[in-house]
Amino acid sequence: MTLKMNKRQLLSRAVVLCLAAGPLAALAQAAAYPAKPVRIIVPYPAGGTTDIIARIAANQLTERLKQSFIVENKAGASGAIGSLAVAQAAPDGYTLVMATASSHGINSALQKNLPYDAVKDFAPITVVANTPNIIVANPTVPVKTLGELVALAKAQPGKINFGSTSAGGSPHMSAELLKMMAGIDMTHVPYKGAAPMLTDLIGGQVQIGFDNLPSTIGFVKSGKVRPLAVTTAKRWPGAPDIPTVAESGVPGYEVSGWFGLLAPAGTPKEVLNKIQTTIAEAVKSPEVAKQLHDLGAEPVANKPEVFAQEIQADVEKWRKVVKTTGVKLD
Repeated sequence: MTLKMNKRQLLSRAVVLCLAAGPLAALAQAAAYPAKPVRIIVPYPAGGTTDIIARIAANQLTERLKQSFIVENKAGASGAIGSLAVAQAAPDGYTLVMATASSHGINSALQKNLPYDAVKDFAPITVVANTPNIIVANPTVPVKTLGELVALAKAQPGKINFGSTSAGGSPHMSAELLKMMAGIDMTHVPYKGAAPMLTDLIGGQVQIGFDNLPSTIGFVKSGKVRPLAVTTAKRWPGAPDIPTVAESGVPGYEVSGWFGLLAPAGTPKEVLNKIQTTIAEAVKSPEVAKQLHDLGAEPVANKPEVFAQEIQADVEKWRKVVKTTGVKLD
């Protein structure tokens, strides 16, 4: 009897130890993290807003966690190629993606055969920053306001060309929403990133450009492009002289973009929280906050669960927009 009781006691203790080992192992992993270099995949070309914000985040994580966070550009399919690489990576915190409203909101609505589930295949960490999109014109185009652009487009349907950073990206969808709400027709010219689009806009190959504010604001300040409007509901604090689309004659119009870190689904929560708290500390510093504000971005650093809700809401929003406009990838 005593022997049986001892065996039962040993078994009970073994079960308790096994149950305790899981959380303890996760805590140990988080404490040791990162023990080797971490890749941050940017699913767009170098030089654009996603790339700029990813490099700011990578520099801060490298400095504060004493391990290399390396940005790797893996562009293609409006962010789907780089995002898929992260969805398929080991869920250990050593492969992250700097996701966007395009890669994890619009793609879910626009791409019928998207090879990943934006909600189920990823573990949200934090939104690093939010930014508006901006509508700009080549200075030779005879419009100084968005209202004048709308009037010109109505007078010359289909004759005005507009460039965007990618087919199906947030800037492109901003334009499609404007076309729908303002009742105008313009011709879309998609590019592979902000840099080539802005080069052609400045060179006059396209007349109008839709882009994220951070990658365009320098050209606005230098006078190489003319700002017409920002897409957010309110004027952007870093560019208070640029009106919104809504106040420029298209009431109810609003588009804003987020840039956030995601890991593969199944990554330990302790690792996610460690990255999130590090980013939160970083964006609170005056230096990093100023860096982002100067780019035209607003620091965020929200919690993983809040970010998860934002992704879900974005997916639902853009599905409604795609269904209403009937827009398809070029």
